[in-house]
Amino acid sequence: MSNKTAKVLQKKRAGLLAELATLSRLLHGSWVERYSVCSRADCKCRRGERHGPRHYLVIQEAGHQRQKYVANSQVEAAMDGLAQHRRLREIVDQITQLNLDLMKENAHENR
Repeated sequence: MSNKTAKVLQKKRAGLLAELATLSRLLHGSWVERYSVCSRADCKCRRGERHGPRHYLVIQEAGHQRQKYVANSQVEAAMDGLAQHRRLREIVDQITQLNLDLMKENAHENR
């Protein structure tokens, strides 16, 4: 690799690092939708038409799995937050590869 290649890699890395700042609403967790049956004997849910869906974000909190209820009005925001977390993981993978390439470039320069 040339010095020019190293500069291109550094520029790509800087762009990815800048993109990280835009992921301010990310949520790390899993999405769950549940349907339920209530206690009323004459309710339609007793005949198979369950209540729901109810939405939950499953997260890790102090080493324990927790389910956080998400109101219908917040479903879109939660889905966006989960998408931002997926993007975060993609960026981390790309930065890792770029840093490995830069380390390899540096190793060649030190020979």
